[in-house]
Amino acid sequence: MISPTERVIAEIDGAIGWMIFNNPARHNALSLDMWEAIPKILTHFENDERVRVIVLKGAGEKAFISGADISQFEQQRSSPETTERYEVIANEAGTRLAGCRKPTIAMIRGYCIGGGLGVALGCDLRFAAEDARFAIPAAKLGLGYRWQGVKKLLDIVGPACAKEIFFTARQFTAAEAAAMKLVNRVIPTGELEESVRATCATIAANAPMTIAAVKDTIAELTKTTSEIDGAACDAIVAACFASEDYIEGRRAFMEKRKPAFRGR
Repeated sequence: MISPTERVIAEIDGAIGWMIFNNPARHNALSLDMWEAIPKILTHFENDERVRVIVLKGAGEKAFISGADISQFEQQRSSPETTERYEVIANEAGTRLAGCRKPTIAMIRGYCIGGGLGVALGCDLRFAAEDARFAIPAAKLGLGYRWQGVKKLLDIVGPACAKEIFFTARQFTAAEAAAMKLVNRVIPTGELEESVRATCATIAANAPMTIAAVKDTIAELTKTTSEIDGAACDAIVAACFASEDYIEGRRAFMEKRKPAFRGR
């Protein structure tokens, strides 16, 4: 089985293609090589006729994905050039996930934070254990959030909930996430994998072409990007990454202290 990096494991079990984020020492935080692995594994699963459903999960019991690996930001996301390269790679992974030809399910235990929530939102379905916790802490770090990611959240939970998630940057419980329609279902923690496997079996027994057709149709029906000024949104994000607050945010994170933002 293809494994572009030891931090993302790809396995096939019956009709299920498992993509396992394997960075438990950092609560499965996404390093650059993990972002790069996502499109490669998806392509492998798409080309394997045995795979009818793709399930994304985190290794261990503490996290689905706890966000991007902020410890890498000083080297890989601290200048306009490195930030742009990082964003291109992460956006490619997100685009490939959202456009995957086969059904995708995020099986969420523990932390589902920042970029991890972005990955979960890129899946067709999200099943969460009762211990799952959700957040987008961008406002605590001073970083900009690409409009594509904001739109993805907006399309699922609506404007008011999207603003609450971004403005407060706090963690939401699985029950709160379900109330916002952020997840399809909350399942007792010990029953999560069994429930996901049962859903996969149901999907795998159905007609793949019908499922693919519905998936493509829904993707078309939710398009509104022609009215979005993407360049203006990109400029806003670039200003965040060029700010003193962003430097303060990532350094405060590494120094384990509360940041002192100044709005510039």
